[in-house]
Amino acid sequence: MIGIPDEKWGERPFGLVVKDSDHASRVLEADIKAHLQAFAARGVISKYGIPEKIQFVDGLAKTSVGKVDKRVLRQTYRQVAAQPQPPG
Repeated sequence: MIGIPDEKWGERPFGLVVKDSDHASRVLEADIKAHLQAFAARGVISKYGIPEKIQFVDGLAKTSVGKVDKRVLRQTYRQVAAQPQPPG
């Protein structure tokens, strides 16, 4: 998850999921959201923590020491996250 700018809330979560070749065709964005909504219903996570958009990616940018580089990810996916979500 990374934070992306949002006019109403200031920032919203945006989900990035690294594809796994063994499961890539079986996991859908709706499945991930349903899984997270089940945790929200039990009070484990807040409802506002469920991302409106989830993007499947081949990999995540890393720093020189191997940590996920959220700064680069935010810059890279800012425009993708700002695009309107298709209905459904």
